[in-house]
Amino acid sequence: MFKKILIANRGEIAVRIIRACRELGIRCVTIYSTADKNALHAKIADESVCIGPAPTKDSYLNMNAIIMAAKNTGCEAIHPGFGFLSENAEFAKLCGENGIEFIGPSYKSIEMLGDKAAAKETMAAAGVPVIPGSKGAVATFEEAKKIAEKAGYPILVKAAAGGGGRGIRRVDRPEDLEAQLIAAQQEAKNFFGDDSVYIEKFLINPHHVEIQIVADKMGNTIYLGERDCSMQRRNQKVLEECPSPVVSEELRKRMGEAAVTAAKQSGYYNVGTIEFLVDSDKNFYFMEMNTRIQVEHPITEEVTGFDLVKAQIKIAAGLPLSITQNDVKLTGHAIECRINAENPELNFRPSPGKIEALNIPGGPGIRIDSAVYQGYTITPFYDSMICKLIVHGADRDEAIMKMKWALSEFIVGGVDTNIDFQLELIKNRDFEKGDYDNGYLNRYMDARIKK
Repeated sequence: MFKKILIANRGEIAVRIIRACRELGIRCVTIYSTADKNALHAKIADESVCIGPAPTKDSYLNMNAIIMAAKNTGCEAIHPGFGFLSENAEFAKLCGENGIEFIGPSYKSIEMLGDKAAAKETMAAAGVPVIPGSKGAVATFEEAKKIAEKAGYPILVKAAAGGGGRGIRRVDRPEDLEAQLIAAQQEAKNFFGDDSVYIEKFLINPHHVEIQIVADKMGNTIYLGERDCSMQRRNQKVLEECPSPVVSEELRKRMGEAAVTAAKQSGYYNVGTIEFLVDSDKNFYFMEMNTRIQVEHPITEEVTGFDLVKAQIKIAAGLPLSITQNDVKLTGHAIECRINAENPELNFRPSPGKIEALNIPGGPGIRIDSAVYQGYTITPFYDSMICKLIVHGADRDEAIMKMKWALSEFIVGGVDTNIDFQLELIKNRDFEKGDYDNGYLNRYMDARIKK
């Protein structure tokens, strides 16, 4: 087992990893920017290194500076968390070249699966259902036109190197294709430095369901059920639940086995998430794979009792999985609400500032993953997440009830938050019935604005 790990991230995920290291008896080093000198992750680690100024390119994305920090502090491994460099194949390769273990999959897996078009080809070869569309990136407008006609409108033009809802354009009519193709390519180039795009059929109002997999370096691979992430606003997840209200035991097994097959086919190890779209007829289609820990991983931990972050570290150290597929049991129901410093009444405008008052809900089945404290200042330089509020109940009804009173007890003073908006969603009759899909929240917001 490693003796010392560097955490190449910030905020609540850095704190989460610190706690996992503590439980494993591992010393940890964190990095921080000048804007984060008072951040919790910088204060509670065994050691902390200032990596540069506030801009991410000069700090949390500065690969050479991070490698140097790890070497100077004697770290044997680097945990990238999520975001930043977590799915950067070049960084994973750089770690290996410097004798540092990257706590994640191999750089070859990240390269293969990080390109959305190439990942789709890999999944199709493994026999995993994929959404009709192009086999890879489209080179010309004429090629795009033929593929769109074969798939049938509406279609989506998507950035091959995309993520976070960027570089996606919906096209409903043939006459709009060229303009939207150019727009998607331009956005892809601006955000990802790669203007490659691919085309897929747009499924109307499906559920966004993702399967959590865990694989060791010996080839043992298991799935830990699913998470429903359909409650999204503009392709950004707002709340998640586990298990999904639309997935049966039989469908879970089929999706899980498909995910495991895909992981084995690609030689994947460590944790990963394979995201699917499930249509109204319960057909499922591969969408993309995230080669890192997910923001919403806690709800899987709550229903399975399996610590995903500790598993990441153990797998990177060469240890085999401690459980088999037969040991995986889903117990109860969990929901996660992302609590952000933003104003829903002003189009979710970020609200940086000092937290003047803070009351965190507690009690049985309540979990808070956070890096804020009273007196902490949320800066404008990074994401506006205050915390992840997670509840676990005996069943879905109990989990919803717990989330209602947990949100009602949550007080944050000094900045605007989306707490009341999350409470509004949890109390929504459609959500209570599980009657929502990928497009639900956009329709809900449109209706709310009109009122």
